[in-house]
Amino acid sequence: MPKTITYKSNKFYFDECLSFLEKTGKKIYGPKFNLIEEDHPIIFKLFTYFFRDQENANLLDIDLKKGILLMGPIGCGKTSLMNIMRFIRSQEDQHLMISTRKISYDFIQNGYQVIEKYSDRSFKFKTDEWIPKHYCFDDLGVENSLKYFGNDCNVMTEILLSRYDYFISHKMLTHITTNLDSDEIEKLYGSRVRSRLREMMNLITYNPNIHDKRS
Repeated sequence: MPKTITYKSNKFYFDECLSFLEKTGKKIYGPKFNLIEEDHPIIFKLFTYFFRDQENANLLDIDLKKGILLMGPIGCGKTSLMNIMRFIRSQEDQHLMISTRKISYDFIQNGYQVIEKYSDRSFKFKTDEWIPKHYCFDDLGVENSLKYFGNDCNVMTEILLSRYDYFISHKMLTHITTNLDSDEIEKLYGSRVRSRLREMMNLITYNPNIHDKRS
């Protein structure tokens, strides 16, 4: 990490927020849920983002107008962190968690309207205007390219490219968790998707040698 993190902010108290996060995690995932010190740099970056701490965002090279691409090995805690981070935002501002595997299953059942659900129809009406829905697509890469009536369609490629267009036109935010690295993303989804993700998301990565917390 190029800059030393001091865990100080004018927007939040790091220790108090850690305590809230751990209590929330235990309620959702059970008493074995724990936050470890090794994860504090990742957690601080996520706090900086979700508390809209512009000062630390500048120091950490985080763009508050973009989403989050959280990369890390299997079992490092990406999904649980992005899930409980929702609860430090108001209900209206919370992102929605959805697994890419579930999206793929829905595509088999319902076809191309599933792509529309997470792109063209990913809006809610509020105070006389349409507000984009913010999603976190969990475990990008675990879904496979599926066939719907004989047609090959990489569902997540189509969804991400469409959401990029709405990111540009309507500030639609997209978050992703994945075990893939950037090269693997390009191999599965193409150079165009990799480029778009770079434009629309802040990359936050775990140490690739972190142990599997589920083992």
